[in-house]
Amino acid sequence: MEAIQSFDLSVLNAIQNTLKCGFLDFFTVFLSYLTTSGIIWIAAGIIMLFFKKTRAAGIILLAALALGFLTGDVLLKHLINRPRPFTVNTDMILLIKQPSGASFPSTHSVLAAASTTVLLAKKKEIGFIALALTVCIAFSRLYLYVHYPTDVLCGLLLGTLCGITVLLIAKAVKLENKLTSKK
Repeated sequence: MEAIQSFDLSVLNAIQNTLKCGFLDFFTVFLSYLTTSGIIWIAAGIIMLFFKKTRAAGIILLAALALGFLTGDVLLKHLINRPRPFTVNTDMILLIKQPSGASFPSTHSVLAAASTTVLLAKKKEIGFIALALTVCIAFSRLYLYVHYPTDVLCGLLLGTLCGITVLLIAKAVKLENKLTSKK
């Protein structure tokens, strides 16, 4: 565990020492607030519910978000209870308000990956935009020094698994057929 912690901190410090600049400060702070609590993904899912062609994808997206939040934020964060990097390196001055809660896994990463997985499967053109956004979100969590690289990587993996799980369940229960069939 100590080796992982040491590696994680070296990556975070390398990012701070080589990439720190005004543009990235602004961009990552903006991105952090834009994606807090998964609001952008929730909004996308809700908007999709209003259109018959995207209703099933919206339901799947919202279900994947719920599963990701429950497994990542409610379960794993409390089980593992990893301190955030800025509490270990107290010399770090944060650009955003100190996030509460544990560090592992990154909820931003879980929700972004869950959403991107669903969107890539159901609405490829939007999915590729979501993928680019997810990469930026993952990087921002490191740049802002609020998560370790392993928090972000495991968050991305967990989110992807949540998205796949919900997609498979929706397929098994024939969700799209049920929403489009005439009664």
